[in-house]
Amino acid sequence: MKISDILSRGGRPFPSLEIVPPLRGMTKDELLDSIRPLMEFCPKYINVTCHRDEYEYREKPDGSFSRHLVRKRVSEVAVCGAIMSEFDIETVPHIICGGAAAEEIESELHDLRFMGISNVMALRGDSIAGEKRFTPVPGGYRYAGELVSAIRKFEKENGGTPEKRFFSIGVGGYPEKHFEAPNLETDILNLKKKADAGADYVITQMFFDNSVFYDFRDRCRKAGITIPIIPGLKPLSTVRQLTLLPESFSLDIPVELTEAMTAAGDDKEAAYRTGTEWCIMQCRDLLANGVPAVHFYTMGKSRNITEILRECF
Repeated sequence: MKISDILSRGGRPFPSLEIVPPLRGMTKDELLDSIRPLMEFCPKYINVTCHRDEYEYREKPDGSFSRHLVRKRVSEVAVCGAIMSEFDIETVPHIICGGAAAEEIESELHDLRFMGISNVMALRGDSIAGEKRFTPVPGGYRYAGELVSAIRKFEKENGGTPEKRFFSIGVGGYPEKHFEAPNLETDILNLKKKADAGADYVITQMFFDNSVFYDFRDRCRKAGITIPIIPGLKPLSTVRQLTLLPESFSLDIPVELTEAMTAAGDDKEAAYRTGTEWCIMQCRDLLANGVPAVHFYTMGKSRNITEILRECF
């Protein structure tokens, strides 16, 4: 079932999950066992992230260097196939502009349709190490909005219609703005371009202050973005994340949460409990304020997410 159809039904808000493909060496059973504890809460779908291929340069005997492809993780398509074979749940593979030409993305769309996957998350993706700004490969897409348009074009060219689309498309939104955007207003206009190109719903970047999300949602509605906006949450679990997450995702962590996590000091369990309880508080407040669903970034961990789902759903 398409995520857009699930959302259009309304009803009780539901959880959804996001996982990172495992590093090579993990077995399918190990992956499925890490997800299994979360299935009792009936999440409607699982997003599976996509990572750009990496390259390393190896010195040859003559002193020159050759470039070699290094893939450290199992592909998102393989992970989706494993999940679908075990659980009755929709999977949402991420498709990114970075590192892929249009022809490669088209080929992947054919594969996803063949596998019966009817949902995708369309994202630009991150720059690679050494790039000051994101640079598409020759023949690739620069923006997620272009990718959304390309997916809709693929459907049309292969027999799809506006009434019978192959894919429900999700896109990312940034309550505290994308770090490359000059201001939030411009970033919301860019999000509207993705909606106008054919996106069906938005999942936000993680945030830790619900008032930031409510303001973002209101601004989006005023800008004419009418598609569902799903908040994304991630519980803090370590004191180190107070530095790591702002550096990696350009977000703010409230003073109250920062002070509480810092007070935990070297007590890892206290820090874990603080982060989990804050996320429970966030989730309950979001549900009370009319969100259609809550999306959880699991980062391969299930213990704290399980606790949060048990308290909130």
